[in-house]
Order: sequence, then C-alpha cells, then structure tokens
Amino acid sequence: MTLYIVATPIGNLGDMTYRAVEVLKSVDLILCEDTRTTKTLLTHYDINTKTRSFHTHSTEKERASIIELLKDGKDLALVSDAGTPCISDPGVLLVMEVRDQLPECVIVPIPGASAIITALSASGIPASSYTFLGFLPHKKGRETLFKSMIDADMPIVFYESVHRVEKTLASLATHIPLRQIVIARELTKIHETLHRCRLDEAVAWLEADDNHRRGEFVLVVEGGETPRDLVRRSQAAAQHVGANLIGVVLNKLDAQHDGYGYYSYQYDSYRQREEEEEAEKKVARG
Repeated sequence: MTLYIVATPIGNLGDMTYRAVEVLKSVDLILCEDTRTTKTLLTHYDINTKTRSFHTHSTEKERASIIELLKDGKDLALVSDAGTPCISDPGVLLVMEVRDQLPECVIVPIPGASAIITALSASGIPASSYTFLGFLPHKKGRETLFKSMIDADMPIVFYESVHRVEKTLASLATHIPLRQIVIARELTKIHETLHRCRLDEAVAWLEADDNHRRGEFVLVVEGGETPRDLVRRSQAAAQHVGANLIGVVLNKLDAQHDGYGYYSYQYDSYRQREEEEEAEKKVARG
C-alpha cells in the first residue's frame, strides 16, 4: 500500500515531470481536488487511471473508504488542482489520517511545481528563510496580520485572490509603504507577470492596466530590519564616517605640510633637543 503525493503544473502543462506521469499511470486510483480540472491534465498525458474527488468538504465516511482502499493494498495518488498537494490544501487532512491510522502505509512525495518557490526564485528578494502564510483570512485578523509585518525580519509570501488583492496592497502600504513587494500573477501561464515595486506604488501599478488585476496572485513582501539590525547598521555607519573623517584630516595635513613625514621629522627634532638639554643639566649638576 502506497500513497503518492503528486505535484502537478501550476499553469503550464509542460511543467509535469516524467516521474509524475509514470506514477499517475501506475496507481489504482487518483484522488483529485476537482476531477474536472484534473481530467484536462490526464487527457493531455493520455493517463486513463480512475479518479475520485477528495476536497475540503469530503465527509468522514469518504475519508474512511479511502483508508480501506489502502488497507486492501491499493496504491493511490493524491493531486490538487495545481501545484504541490497539502500546502494550503485539504489533502493534508488525508495524510494526517493515513499516518495516524495506517503507520505501515508508505507515503511518497513526487516533487514538482510550487507557486511559492516559483515566485520567490524570480523575486530578487533574498529568501534563505521566509514566512509562508497561505491564504490570508477574509475578514477577521487581516489588519492585525498586516500590522505584524512591520516587525517581520524575513520575506513574507502568501496567496491572494483577484477580488481582494487591491485592498490588500492598499492596507500593506499604510503600514510598510517603503518595503519592496513582488506581485506575481498567472505564473507559468501566457500572461505571467512578476512586477517589483515599493508598496506605496503597488496600487497605482495594479490600476494602470485592467489586466494587472486578473488571475491568481502570489505576493512576496520584503523582510524589514529588526531593531538590532538597525543598531548594528548605525554603528557600522558611524565607524565608516569616523574612518573617513580621519582620512580627510590626514589628507589635508599632507597637502599643507608635505605629508606625515614633515610632522615625524619635527617630532624627532624636538625629542633630540630635549635629550641634549637633559644631558647638559646632568653635566652642570656634576
């Protein structure tokens, strides 16, 4: 018994992997978020495996019947409408139950397209670490979440719908107007767009062309500096300014007095005269 977690394209059908096609052809059943959406992909790759729907509204009875299929030794594949299953996706509920009820079941991830990673890779925003928020809450908690981004010290990535994207950008601009954002829409599709700008410029860009408001969105918000980062940067700047100031003074002295050698010669001469006078005093004291 094996449950395959199979990533599918997020827009361009050409992004399907050979391994994913082989797995979908070999399993006994494909569990789909929407069988009609998945049918387009299966037809394109001549995959004739039977399908069954599994989504947010699947009942406990339906989940139990899937568990029974695995108990009977069947191999199943889980796909979402697009991208990698179980990431902001109801498939995670099934994987949780399988791990709890069938610990002997082998769960195999088949990697592929991911809207999150696709957007980050082309954003130009450093993302050795980042925070992924999935889909934001529709109403309650949205403004609180936006305010919390003021203190975020790493990039924040999340999905947004076409109906709320303009309002979201406007809200973010009130809290972090100078932070950079990448607006990624229709990734891997014909009208793919990745636009980078400051948040206080984002709404104007969206309104400049009706096409900018269409499609599915991934938003990548640049991480800010923590108070500790600001202190360190200020200290470094102060040291840099101090070093430059000393350099300017020495250069000015060099220009006026033939450089540091002049002062070195004067100092040595002064010390020599002091030593000579001290020697004369010792002789006088006898």
